[in-house]
Amino acid sequence: MSKGSPGPTPGFLVWRLANKWRVAVDRAVTPLGLTHAQYSLVASLHGMQRAGERPSQRRLADHTGLEALYVSKLARALESAGLVERTRDPRDPRAVQLALTEQGQAITRQAIAVVQELHQQLLEPLGGLDAPRTRAFTEELTTLLDVPLAPSLPINKSTQEPTP
Repeated sequence: MSKGSPGPTPGFLVWRLANKWRVAVDRAVTPLGLTHAQYSLVASLHGMQRAGERPSQRRLADHTGLEALYVSKLARALESAGLVERTRDPRDPRAVQLALTEQGQAITRQAIAVVQELHQQLLEPLGGLDAPRTRAFTEELTTLLDVPLAPSLPINKSTQEPTP
């Protein structure tokens, strides 16, 4: 919290909400053998496959906002579990393409249904998933997510302030 504001800062609230939702999704998808991060990966992959895409790990990382190395680690674990297939891209031998297996598709459909129900519950204070307040909230979050991060400035160790 900052000295100038009487209550929590927006950043603190976003952080708290993100943690609360992550824990809730983790609990909801654990019976299906998934973590929240794995769910994010398979649900995104499911949507991309439905749109006719067989994304690379890099493309999926860009889509989810996760680090490429983390997506690679998650994809390997999901491959070991029989949910994801990893293959070399015939156009770029350095790239690895991802696809859900039949088992992965079945688990993902179940997980999506569970998480949609959870989101309905979590968004009930705003009127539920399809409410105008939820749509406005989603638009505000999208606006904030669309702003690129500025490169960090090096810190002057003697003054502990950003160096111009």
